Amino acid sequence: MALKWQDLTAKGAKDYEIAEAAEASQLRKIKDVAAGIGLTDDEVLPYGHYIAKIDYAKVLSRLGNKPDGKYIDVTAITPTPLGEGKSTTTMGLVQGMGHLGLNVTAAIRQPSGGPTMNIKGSAAGGGMSQCVPLTPFSLGLTGDINAIMNSHNLAMVAVNSRMQHERNYDDATLAKRGLKRLDIDPTRVEFGFILDFAAQCLRKIIIGLGGKQDGYLMESKFGIAVSSEIMAILAVAADLKDLRARLGRIVVAYDKKGNPVTTSDLDVAGAMTAWMVEAMNPNLMQTLEGQPCFVHAGPFANIAIGQSSIVADRLALKLSDYHVTESGFAADIGFEKFWNLKCRFSGLIPNAAVIVATVRALKCHGGAPIPAPGKPLPEEYKVPNVGQVEKGCENLLHHVNVVKKSGISPVVCINSFVTDTADEIKAIRDACVAAGARVAVSDHWLKGGEGAIELANAVKDACEDVPKFKFLYDLDQPLKDRVEIIAKEVYGADGVDYNPDALKKLEGFQKDPATAKLGLCMVKTHLSLSDNPTIKGVPKGWKLFVRDVLIYAGAGFVVPVAGAITLMPGTASDPAYRRVDVDTETGKVKGLF
Repeated sequence: MALKWQDLTAKGAKDYEIAEAAEASQLRKIKDVAAGIGLTDDEVLPYGHYIAKIDYAKVLSRLGNKPDGKYIDVTAITPTPLGEGKSTTTMGLVQGMGHLGLNVTAAIRQPSGGPTMNIKGSAAGGGMSQCVPLTPFSLGLTGDINAIMNSHNLAMVAVNSRMQHERNYDDATLAKRGLKRLDIDPTRVEFGFILDFAAQCLRKIIIGLGGKQDGYLMESKFGIAVSSEIMAILAVAADLKDLRARLGRIVVAYDKKGNPVTTSDLDVAGAMTAWMVEAMNPNLMQTLEGQPCFVHAGPFANIAIGQSSIVADRLALKLSDYHVTESGFAADIGFEKFWNLKCRFSGLIPNAAVIVATVRALKCHGGAPIPAPGKPLPEEYKVPNVGQVEKGCENLLHHVNVVKKSGISPVVCINSFVTDTADEIKAIRDACVAAGARVAVSDHWLKGGEGAIELANAVKDACEDVPKFKFLYDLDQPLKDRVEIIAKEVYGADGVDYNPDALKKLEGFQKDPATAKLGLCMVKTHLSLSDNPTIKGVPKGWKLFVRDVLIYAGAGFVVPVAGAITLMPGTASDPAYRRVDVDTETGKVKGLF
């Protein structure tokens, strides 16, 4: 018997309780979900009853000549620290299109243990619009992130081991062991270790303490797993062969003459690939209403590429008439990378983009106090204030214009909360219509697909527009010019300032033909259009400050790092793990959201 929203969300059921109820009553066996989109038995690699990996190579070989379905990206306005329900909207849109009788799929990103055990939650969606089963989705799924951690950390093991042995042995002894001295500069080891938790205590560490057999003594670091270049490579790799080639191009350090040292130089790229073979196959799950949902690659578009994988999208576009993919955070971050990196690598042309907005976030951009996770919502969010919403629409319209610059049709989704008023909704509608954007109110969190019919119809209509897709920049343009284009055209900055060392790095990459034409993967706070997370709305009269520039040669990116953002987030004082537990009688996990 199908779940009824009146029996669950209206009565205050938690996300994990709704997911449990669905698993007990209505989840489809994964073999049936797969068969429903035309997958054959030998293409489906089950992980229990409700999750499977899909042999992408077999599917693409079989369906390579089939026309693609319509391609839709879900992005958002600049969010509050509470998030605005982008994953929930992705699930709701797919469910709504299912209610219209359309053959539709989704692709979302695998959650990181950092936010799952911290303040943001697992990114499975929420309420009556979730990707399920929730517990395995939130706690490691089929092991892709573990594979990335092992592959990444193996490279760091190889770096430090090589440095130790080069210190301990002369060239003749190294040669007998088949090694050539790499002479790595200990102050220029770009790689560190990764861990899939938000562990601020590991941002800077000293390794190799002890004697000559305890490694090479040097400063090192940890980043969160999803910030790894290997996660980015998983997101953009075309196939296993491409993955192997990209892993071999990763720059882990520089020698004392300034030459790059790669994983291939360390003879470790093959072993790194061995850890990643199964991870290349996308995971298949389902929405609460049974539509297929691919889960592949990772989150954090502020510090990573933040996209579901190209492989997952290619699969889904062959298997469905409409495919909804998701980009991290707002259009200035996730959509910009979808537009200028993912689409460039994949060659896929999107048909429409959904921009998720909430009255809550618009009030924040219109002058209301910034809400804090774990604390009561300020009173300003509980009472109507059309003026704040109208002022906040400046941020929404900025993102609408960013999407329009790509040549894609934007659809604004007002992700409805019970506290929203008719006058506030009207103010948003009026602003969007005046800007030439479609707009729809959606009650998917409360009602599932039934509540997303208006949104589904608006997106279906947008997909009939002829895309006039174009990239923001050309790869022949100098790197410095491209950084400025993104800063001005996407963020609204007046220009760019650089830390002297960062500028020196960028100029060095520009001089090297191998790096001068790589894409740009910006690192910037998601909480503001600027590089200052406390500035809301549409900031004026500011310049982007680039404090560092990294190289992800394997993924194909130069990575400018703006502001004070770090690749290892911190854990809050009231993290989610305090409320996660296990029913020891049934083994069921509770408290996930």
